[in-house]
Amino acid sequence: MDALGIAKLATSIADTGLRQEVGMTMLKKSQDIQAAAATQLLDAAQAAAPAQNLPAHLGKHVNTTA
Repeated sequence: MDALGIAKLATSIADTGLRQEVGMTMLKKSQDIQAAAATQLLDAAQAAAPAQNLPAHLGKHVNTTA
Protein backbone atom coordinates (compact mmCIF):
# COMPACT_ATOMS: atom_id res chain seq x y z
CA MET A 1 0.00 0.00 0.00
CA ASP A 2 1.43 3.37 -0.92
CA ALA A 3 1.58 6.46 1.29
CA LEU A 4 -1.40 8.08 -0.45
CA GLY A 5 -3.59 5.03 0.20
CA ILE A 6 -2.61 5.02 3.87
CA ALA A 7 -3.41 8.74 4.18
CA LYS A 8 -6.83 8.24 2.56
CA LEU A 9 -7.59 5.34 4.89
CA ALA A 10 -6.56 7.31 7.97
CA THR A 11 -8.67 10.28 6.87
CA SER A 12 -11.66 8.02 6.25
CA ILE A 13 -11.35 6.41 9.67
CA ALA A 14 -11.05 9.79 11.39
CA ASP A 15 -14.06 11.13 9.46
CA THR A 16 -16.17 8.14 10.46
CA GLY A 17 -15.25 8.59 14.12
CA LEU A 18 -16.10 12.29 13.96
CA ARG A 19 -19.48 11.56 12.36
CA GLN A 20 -20.31 9.05 15.08
CA GLU A 21 -19.28 11.48 17.79
CA VAL A 22 -21.43 14.25 16.32
CA GLY A 23 -24.36 11.85 15.99
CA MET A 24 -24.09 10.75 19.61
CA THR A 25 -23.84 14.35 20.80
CA MET A 26 -26.96 15.30 18.86
CA LEU A 27 -28.81 12.25 20.23
CA LYS A 28 -27.90 13.15 23.81
CA LYS A 29 -28.97 16.77 23.28
CA SER A 30 -32.28 15.60 21.82
CA GLN A 31 -32.87 13.33 24.81
CA ASP A 32 -32.10 16.19 27.20
CA ILE A 33 -34.62 18.44 25.44
CA GLN A 34 -37.28 15.70 25.52
CA ALA A 35 -36.64 15.05 29.22
CA ALA A 36 -37.02 18.75 30.00
CA ALA A 37 -40.28 18.91 28.03
CA ALA A 38 -41.64 15.82 29.81
CA THR A 39 -40.72 17.29 33.19
CA GLN A 40 -42.53 20.52 32.34
CA LEU A 41 -45.59 18.56 31.22
CA LEU A 42 -45.65 16.50 34.42
CA ASP A 43 -45.22 19.60 36.57
CA ALA A 44 -48.08 21.31 34.76
CA ALA A 45 -50.33 18.27 35.20
CA GLN A 46 -49.60 18.09 38.93
CA ALA A 47 -50.20 21.81 39.35
CA ALA A 48 -53.76 21.51 38.02
CA ALA A 49 -55.99 21.36 41.08
CA PRO A 50 -59.29 19.46 40.99
CA ALA A 51 -62.51 21.46 41.06
CA GLN A 52 -63.50 22.26 44.64
CA ASN A 53 -67.26 22.07 44.25
CA LEU A 54 -67.55 18.50 42.88
CA PRO A 55 -68.37 15.46 45.03
CA ALA A 56 -65.39 13.34 46.09
CA HIS A 57 -66.67 10.17 44.36
CA LEU A 58 -66.59 11.70 40.86
CA GLY A 59 -63.71 10.62 38.67
CA LYS A 60 -62.90 7.49 40.62
CA HIS A 61 -64.50 4.93 38.28
CA VAL A 62 -64.73 4.46 34.53
CA ASN A 63 -67.87 2.91 33.03
CA THR A 64 -66.62 0.55 30.32
CA THR A 65 -70.01 -1.00 29.48
CA ALA A 66 -71.66 2.12 28.14
